[in-house]
Amino acid sequence: MQPVEMYFSPLCGFCHAAKRLLDSKGIDYTAIDVLAQPGRKSEMMQRANGRHTVPQIFVGETHVGGYDDLAALERQGKLDALLAA
Repeated sequence: MQPVEMYFSPLCGFCHAAKRLLDSKGIDYTAIDVLAQPGRKSEMMQRANGRHTVPQIFVGETHVGGYDDLAALERQGKLDALLAA
């Protein structure tokens, strides 16, 4: 299974929704809090091609995007394949 990383803020409702979706599927992920570690936000923006909102989710080297993008992959039945690739 591909490693999953999510840049998030504890104040973000979309971040909590993304965590719930990943948790409901039993997916282990690394959560990077950009409020507690502000230096990681510039890292996130570089990896996410300038996107500055949270969450920003990565599966392996693939930038999934935010919660809406993650949920769309799940609805389309494509998330499991991406995780297994």
